[in-house]
Amino acid sequence: MSRERIGASELLRLDAVAMHYGAGENSVTALAGVDLSVKRGELVAIMGASGSGKSTLLTIAGGLVTPTSGEVVVDGQYLRDAKPAQLAAIRRRTLGFVFQDFNLVPALTAVENVSLPLELDGWKRSKARRAALDALHLVELDDRADHFPDDLSGGQQQRVAIARAVVGGRALILADEPTGALDSQTGELVLRMLRSRIDEGAGGILVTHDARHAAWADRIVFLRDGRVVDESRRDDPSALLAAGA
Repeated sequence: MSRERIGASELLRLDAVAMHYGAGENSVTALAGVDLSVKRGELVAIMGASGSGKSTLLTIAGGLVTPTSGEVVVDGQYLRDAKPAQLAAIRRRTLGFVFQDFNLVPALTAVENVSLPLELDGWKRSKARRAALDALHLVELDDRADHFPDDLSGGQQQRVAIARAVVGGRALILADEPTGALDSQTGELVLRMLRSRIDEGAGGILVTHDARHAAWADRIVFLRDGRVVDESRRDDPSALLAAGA
């Protein structure tokens, strides 16, 4: 496969990405030749029925799984070429993950949870804490920096998770149903925080089944049986009708 030059504004590109599990009659296709790109300042929502390949796409985009075929390029770096240590560094420095179940460490305070990936990357603790406090300020939680997860509401915990996803200048945020465990009002607050970070220059993918949440994205990509079957832009009046279909 020829490799094209990556545009400076492009944070993620998937070229003909396929993912198959098993072999022969037991083979299952999770993704089949998916093309996708995400630019700086752009939030892309991925929608589709259960089993359509949404979560598989997200794990491949985040370098957690290697696709059967195709290319994954993150911030100009071809993941297939990366050695394990290089891939881990990309995940620590460029990629931020936000999950439905928060994934915070219960024994660490909010600021310690946010600073943890930086310390694992070799940052001095004092520098990592300053960066973590800055990230918590972005999500309006610097006054809860020394609280443990159990002392925070679900929405506050998810905002801590967003702070952890963007700390240290990580530019590509991958969010898998981040509001699924939250009430509608708190979920909207979390999406507003995510949208704000995108507008500041990050890029993001939001996996969601809710058309109201997809409305926060610049583009909506629809998957069915591992294939992209449609795509709509936020300013397209038919986008949300399709999302609710």
